[in-house]
Amino acid sequence: MLTIKRVPTLVSNYQEDVLEGNVMGCGRKCLGKCCMPVSVLPLYAFKNDDNEPIENDIQTLPEEECQMSFLNNLLLGLWEERMSQGLFRYDVTTCETKVISGRYGFIAQLNEGRHLKKRPTEFCIDKVIQPFDENKFNFTKVGQEEVLFRFEPSTDYKPHYFSGMRVNGGISLSIVAINVSPIEYGHVLLIPRVRDCLPQRIDRDSFAIALHFAREVADPFFRVGYNSLGAFATINHLHFQAYYLSVPFPVEKAPIQKILARKGLGGAGVIVSKLLNYPVRGFAFEGGNGSTARDLSDAVVNSCISLQNKNIPFNILIAQCGKKIFLLPQCYAEKQALGVVGQELLGTQVNPAVWEISGHIVLKRTKDYNDASEEYAWKLLSEVSLSEERFEEVKGYISEAADLQAEEDKSINPEKEIPDSSGPQVVASHMPPDCLVLQ
Repeated sequence: MLTIKRVPTLVSNYQEDVLEGNVMGCGRKCLGKCCMPVSVLPLYAFKNDDNEPIENDIQTLPEEECQMSFLNNLLLGLWEERMSQGLFRYDVTTCETKVISGRYGFIAQLNEGRHLKKRPTEFCIDKVIQPFDENKFNFTKVGQEEVLFRFEPSTDYKPHYFSGMRVNGGISLSIVAINVSPIEYGHVLLIPRVRDCLPQRIDRDSFAIALHFAREVADPFFRVGYNSLGAFATINHLHFQAYYLSVPFPVEKAPIQKILARKGLGGAGVIVSKLLNYPVRGFAFEGGNGSTARDLSDAVVNSCISLQNKNIPFNILIAQCGKKIFLLPQCYAEKQALGVVGQELLGTQVNPAVWEISGHIVLKRTKDYNDASEEYAWKLLSEVSLSEERFEEVKGYISEAADLQAEEDKSINPEKEIPDSSGPQVVASHMPPDCLVLQ
């Protein structure tokens, strides 16, 4: 059962001074070490049990797990509150969105505001691992009004919510904050250990937090994404993104073929498949029967660390409430630098990060939006993809790093596989009607 505990919002006069900005520091209410020696933030303490089996079907969640919808409602309620306060750079609910006709149903959005007001990239794009630079924009400079709540592990394997929790200035907290340049409804940032100033690179503890976030929101329309440096991350401070989209992502509909597996105790393990007949070559990680969240997380993390060390850019999509994770290595920025991407694609100014690669393409010009077709989406994403030869090399790196063995499903004919509808099929009831994607 989820416990809700409400504590006084202000625990002392000094704390009230902090919240009003009446303390020495940088002059604004931010999360930096110069400010906020003590503060109050809501806290969601998640159920920290990495050894819990991964269910094969979202509908089979036990009764107590279904109550994780509290986090779902909390996130949406606080996000809408920030929207009513005018904290976003534009109103994303007014952005035109459509599902492109075709086999995959790629989604196109016209979002001119994001193009004009999004922060520019402030680092070189040819290195996946780069040191944190405190002189560049980072999330310690985010205003406290943009923070929705802390997201931390509980100590008793049960979820808890505290409406106001005193924070000691020495604690490096993990937070969920609004993305002030949103792509979709409920677009947030998950920033692990924000005050530790970690660079944008996957590590075991931080990825586990992201996986727990997807599992505890427990909504198949809510996906968590990650962009490495060189794969169109724009800020070199460790963060994940997440938002709601009430139709399947095309990558979720792509047919797959098992290629690798790791057996655990009692036959439990992790299965890795490759995408078939999709414009971007990629991997899908899933837990086998009886496998745990830790099994799945370890396989993905070990794979990502290997790619980071080999300077291979990649994107991650955590889907199906954390039960399926797509790892998508890419080379678009490298091709741009070499001058081998056609001007037609460069002219659209689309940077194919995790959402675009997954099939939700954010366009910046009305003409491109009006002309959007499955042929265009396929052409763009094909430029993102590794060659077959390079993909096989990466497959070898992943196999070695995650201790996986070749186990190809010979019953599948890749040439005959067509996209299915394995993503969420029912319109999310919590979404306002004017925010739904319409055919």
